[in-house]
Amino acid sequence: MRGIRRGQFGPALAPFVLPAAVGLVTTALFTVFSALQWRSFAAPSWDLGIFTQLARQYAALEAPIVTIKGEGFNLLGDHFHPLLVLLGPIFVVFPHAFTLLVVQNALFGLAAAALTFAAIRLIGAFTGTLFGLAFAFSWGLQGAVEAQFHEIAFAVPLLALSLCAFLGRQWVACLLWAMPLVFVKEDLGLTVAALGIVLAVRSRHPLGVWLAVWGVAWFALASLVILPLLNPNGAWAYSSSIDLLGILQDPAALFQPQKSVTVLLLIVAGGLIAVRSPLALVLLPTLAWRFLSENSGYWGPTWQYSAVLMPILFAAALDGIALARGSLRGWLRGYGRLAASVSIVAALVLATTLPLFKLADVPAHFSTHRAAAATAALRVVPDGALVESDIGLMNYLVERTDVYWLGNKNPLPDYLVIDLAAGGLPAEWTSAQVVGEALHPGVEFTTIYAAGGYEVARRDANAP
Repeated sequence: MRGIRRGQFGPALAPFVLPAAVGLVTTALFTVFSALQWRSFAAPSWDLGIFTQLARQYAALEAPIVTIKGEGFNLLGDHFHPLLVLLGPIFVVFPHAFTLLVVQNALFGLAAAALTFAAIRLIGAFTGTLFGLAFAFSWGLQGAVEAQFHEIAFAVPLLALSLCAFLGRQWVACLLWAMPLVFVKEDLGLTVAALGIVLAVRSRHPLGVWLAVWGVAWFALASLVILPLLNPNGAWAYSSSIDLLGILQDPAALFQPQKSVTVLLLIVAGGLIAVRSPLALVLLPTLAWRFLSENSGYWGPTWQYSAVLMPILFAAALDGIALARGSLRGWLRGYGRLAASVSIVAALVLATTLPLFKLADVPAHFSTHRAAAATAALRVVPDGALVESDIGLMNYLVERTDVYWLGNKNPLPDYLVIDLAAGGLPAEWTSAQVVGEALHPGVEFTTIYAAGGYEVARRDANAP
């Protein structure tokens, strides 16, 4: 019998056991964190609500009209992420906002398994497994988990699989895994182009050139045609945030402290040796748009913005280790044998400052003292209602009601749902009644629930 014979399944599967274990542990721990965060009614932003509306629309085989962003707003006019259509079938089976968090955690687990597999092949089972865990629980991925779901969830495993193929000199696989990245987010077209250039130089094969052309073409098509066409304002919404003129007038702004911290963390997490690899160049497109932006939220190491950098960084470190082995410089060969340990130690040192460390004291970091009030507030809002809400309970309403964010100009809602403690309201909006009067003058709302900082107001039946 051709292929694997009886009795050979164990040896054939052995190389996958440790990577699979790392992937499962990663998924499990991140999901525990997400569950505790969900149970405590923490809402870092409105993004989970936005992507849940998108998944709900795709599940119904409809365009991704996301009312949280505005009446009739097509989310493909905000960022170019058609690959998120894959959420539709999953949402059909599990129609809950929390589903998206589990999906993201599983995708990060897949990426961790892939990087671990590549690391074990290069540096051995023990060190390779620890290196894989260092990637799995790196600051970039933990920040993304804490920020909840974003489209980059799909980019992380695609990058990991593509770069692991690169490390294994599997050039066609590298190209095929990289190609879908252009459908995750528009700026990743430039990341794909950078990878294509490195692939062309390393492989000396035209495949890399074609990948670079593919990346640039889709970046141009998405940012110059598709996004302006679908955006209500007729333009790519984020192009104006790039402040090239400001940087040219003040080059010192590139060395702003938050940017320096991000770069320093990348260097340390990469074991210092990632810069030895040309794969480090693939980091530059993401760092460029972030550091050239006038939005300071992009500069630092928090939120989800560094997640796509992690598979590139750790793959570059592995490639740097491999290159160091062939160096004529003895000190570099010697450091190459220690570099993986530097990444592992750096991960351990940073561990106490990262989100997962909160699991060491669950009551202190995942308080449920408002959970009963939040649950009761949700209970008084019926399925299918048109709701205007701040970010407080938005993520919990969005799977079964039509939710609008109260910062936009919206249709007249059936219910107002506000969180006076953590909803992000202006200080002068001190009650649901005040909010209703400010947003819909002359329309009567009756407060039907108020406890724990949550308030729900229902529009009077005779209101227009």
